[in-house]
Amino acid sequence: MSHVPFLEIPAIAIRQGGDRELYAFGIDGKKLHDVAQVFRLGRAEDNELLGYQRPEVMSHIGEIRSYLESDHAMLPNAIVVAFDSRVVFIPTGPAPSAIPGTARHGILRVPEDMANKPGWIVDGQQRSAAIREAELEHFPVFVTAFVTDNVDEQRSQFILVNATKPLPKGLIYELLPSTDMHLPSGLQKKKTPAQILQILNTSADSPFKGRIQTPTSPKGNIKDNSILRMLENSLNDGALYRQLVAGDRHDLDACMELLISYWSAVSRVFPMEWDLPPNKSRLTHGAGITSMGHLMDAIADRYRIQGVPSSEQFEANIAPLRDYCCWTTGHWEFGPGVARKWNEIQNTSKDIQMLASHLLVHYKTKVWPT
Repeated sequence: MSHVPFLEIPAIAIRQGGDRELYAFGIDGKKLHDVAQVFRLGRAEDNELLGYQRPEVMSHIGEIRSYLESDHAMLPNAIVVAFDSRVVFIPTGPAPSAIPGTARHGILRVPEDMANKPGWIVDGQQRSAAIREAELEHFPVFVTAFVTDNVDEQRSQFILVNATKPLPKGLIYELLPSTDMHLPSGLQKKKTPAQILQILNTSADSPFKGRIQTPTSPKGNIKDNSILRMLENSLNDGALYRQLVAGDRHDLDACMELLISYWSAVSRVFPMEWDLPPNKSRLTHGAGITSMGHLMDAIADRYRIQGVPSSEQFEANIAPLRDYCCWTTGHWEFGPGVARKWNEIQNTSKDIQMLASHLLVHYKTKVWPT
């Protein structure tokens, strides 16, 4: 076995959360990529989520690089790195004091294993890439590091660091289902719809398979925000709420059965409209997805004593509404003197409410009169 050299870096350590240590040190940014790399977001052949980092934004990197190559450049923010357990902190100072916040000095022994780097850049990938590409001999940076072999913990830290920054929400939502660490309540609430979205986009029997546009499914033509809005509405007080929340049940399988049954029925009632992208069909547009989600809740409510309606029952309830839908051509007739061309419907709260009311009124009068 070949000998792996170690980089010995002076560092200070502080203890957080009782038993966790953070390490702060300075390093030449040109050498950072010798010991740390970026774990790109992707999926394995079995659809397991891999990594967590978004692709490099070349324009952003170029801007940072130009700044670094200017006079008096400064990057005060620390880059966050997660090291695996091969990295060891060797204290050179006294044992930690009982006083919170007391730091101790030491050495981080970091293996310089180019084939299997011990570090992953959790925050600062664009800055580190700019330093790597810059026409500079060296550029020292501060690094804050922690040690873990748990990729889930790395994802959690990545989400927490970036949740308040202008990071694409789709990236955060795709990471949430594979994160088991404690998260703020706002993100925790998004976890279930994000988990359902992931299953819808990857299950072989789902009519959404590969259709939802996410960071790992960029060719999808239905916006992830459209699906999330539909799911959140139903989880708040609709059919999915009854399956997942009511009575302290957590039946995700029943949620998936309901969603796949309903949207499969939608795809059979409107086959041409379902196959088209949102700019050619308002059915796959945000307004259509959200409005049809409200219809799903109404139909499921009709069969609530029975349980989850079959796909055939959903189809029988949707089919009579076909003549009142103008997903790709014609004009929507929303009432006396209120007509809208099919593609004038926008993904706004006002238009969604108007479209949903149109569908529900016709459903209540033509299909399920009360």
